[in-house]
Amino acid sequence: MVSRFRTGLLSAFPFLAMGVVGAVDLTGGPGIGLLPMMALGPAFAGLTGGKRRTAMVGVVALALTLALSFYNDQFGERRGNATILSVAGVSVAALLATAIRQKQQTELANVRSIAEAAQRVLLRPVPRGAGPLRVAVSYTSAVAEARIGGDLYEVVTSPHGVRIIVGDVQGKGLEAVETAAVVLGAFREAAYDEPGLLSVGERLERALDRHLLGEKFVTAVLVEVPHLRDDPGADEERTADGGTVSGGTADGEKAAGARNATLLNFGHPAPLAVRHDGTVHFAEPPQRCLPLGLGLHGLAPPRPHQVPFAPGDQLLFYTDGVTEARDADNHFYPLDQRAHLLKDPDADAALEAVRQDIEEHVREPLHDDAAMLLLRFRDCPAAQPADEAAAAGTGDGEGDGGGSENGRQAPAGATEHGEAARDAAE
Repeated sequence: MVSRFRTGLLSAFPFLAMGVVGAVDLTGGPGIGLLPMMALGPAFAGLTGGKRRTAMVGVVALALTLALSFYNDQFGERRGNATILSVAGVSVAALLATAIRQKQQTELANVRSIAEAAQRVLLRPVPRGAGPLRVAVSYTSAVAEARIGGDLYEVVTSPHGVRIIVGDVQGKGLEAVETAAVVLGAFREAAYDEPGLLSVGERLERALDRHLLGEKFVTAVLVEVPHLRDDPGADEERTADGGTVSGGTADGEKAAGARNATLLNFGHPAPLAVRHDGTVHFAEPPQRCLPLGLGLHGLAPPRPHQVPFAPGDQLLFYTDGVTEARDADNHFYPLDQRAHLLKDPDADAALEAVRQDIEEHVREPLHDDAAMLLLRFRDCPAAQPADEAAAAGTGDGEGDGGGSENGRQAPAGATEHGEAARDAAE
């Protein structure tokens, strides 16, 4: 609304300025000396209008100047001639400036359209379902004046599980899009071939090391959710580097492994984990590590870590355009306090609710691209309050005699993992 008002004011200002100057000159006489200010009309017309409109305003300004010069008996005198030449010169200059501006705007629009098309090709629509998972994506472009960003995401169903990447390239423009293409191309190949996330990360590092110049980098988080027991790859055991080893695990161990997601974080904002009991936390890595592109400088790479991820749980991955969105008071968007917006059974509707809430928070177009990817199991139950979930868990423990399926008692500090294993066994 404010933007429309400003645009309308700039469009009307040339005529308002010429009208005020003419009225003052008529009422106050030539002694006031405001007639040269008639050049304000064509000068401001070139800011918003096209060539035709700027030329029309210039003609009107020159006609008013000639008429007032005759009225004030200044036509043919030095002062009157100087005023006429000034208005005519400003009108011609404004017309030339408008033509140059329009040409540059056309070129910029063409470049931006090419970049947007390239970005749409890179960010292919992710599948709504991948293995046992339901995936939803939301991507909000920045304001029109901002250059194209480098947010990226991809979902690959591999023999080792469902693997996902969400990242953000440093910088904007075509260079950022090109870097995103390198990352996505390397990930699509490595995610299917490599046995573990650590190997996938190494492939990405090598690809970027060949491509990036200077201190450019890409923040990213890699995710792997293993297949369930009845899916291919369920007989695989998780290894320390995020890989898999076939066979030899008990049913309870396989079930527990299928109820965790493995993360590998390269300096990216930690995903938001929403448990089935309603608890919310950020899945922070054990230690912060450098982004992709800076890892081949002798520093230790990130290590895979696991977070509980069972039916009913949700993982929300996002780029910094979400959490760094600010309101009028310069407050960041409190994503963890908006986790209740994800309760909608429709994953797409849940992400749309978050996106609308971000726009309501900033109350203006975003100044950075904001990408979000929501991960949940298919047909997952809606999250319930924490106290109800705790009561339900107590009842289940009494019914099972307080032990596991194999007769082993769960450790006191492994409540969440024990519940996940019991859910899988059922």
